Amino acid sequence: MTSELKSTTQGRTMVLAISNPDQRNALSPEMYAAGVEALSVAESNPEVRSVILTGEGSMFCAGGNLQRLLSNRQQPPEVQAQSVEALHGWVEAIRTFPKPVIAAVEGAAAGAGFSLALACDFIVAAQDAIFVMAYSTVGLSPDAGATWSLARALPRQLASELLMGAERIGAARLHELGIVNRVSAPGAALEEAFALTQRLNERAPNALASIKELLSDAAGATLSHHLGDERDHFVRNLHHANAGVGIAAFLAREKPRYE
Repeated sequence: MTSELKSTTQGRTMVLAISNPDQRNALSPEMYAAGVEALSVAESNPEVRSVILTGEGSMFCAGGNLQRLLSNRQQPPEVQAQSVEALHGWVEAIRTFPKPVIAAVEGAAAGAGFSLALACDFIVAAQDAIFVMAYSTVGLSPDAGATWSLARALPRQLASELLMGAERIGAARLHELGIVNRVSAPGAALEEAFALTQRLNERAPNALASIKELLSDAAGATLSHHLGDERDHFVRNLHHANAGVGIAAFLAREKPRYE
């Protein structure tokens, strides 16, 4: 069976499912391009308010395909460099996508699969889900933003343990550490992710886009510079039609309907 990224839409949410059943949903270059394209389509469609990234079946993603990596060792280094760049293009597309992206994780999220989940704005994971940065186990260093994400989310010593030691860590522990947002019953991560999108989809898209951009920019900005960015976003959103809708609805104790 071929590897692909399946795209469906349910209500106002696009679902992207990593599908490579013969290889435990291992990633492929075809998926990277499809992921970037799917997000581009979702960004231009005002009916899509959020995106869920999940794995088909009982597995989120096993990361890179080791057989393909082994084959690439016989090719010039540029071949693997291009593949990694394509994966990184997908990660950057997730991070800069102006709508919420939720990872719904069942089974294992290993290597680049863990990295992809970390690139999302929210992670919903089943109680028995396992996360592992397996790179060092096979003599490799991380890609897809793994070190960037974990260095910002965890103390250095714990990030080192996960990345250098390739320690397996469960959903409950990551929830305690603030990386996983919600823990579901086994088999119910996608359902729980949809429940989260229902709340997000009801909020003003322009405000969520501003929040996502501000969060992404905060780590590299001085307080003075970031305060200026917050001012500009606030003023722009205040003069957006949705602010009028939201403020009026709040004062009238009614439910707002944002465009």
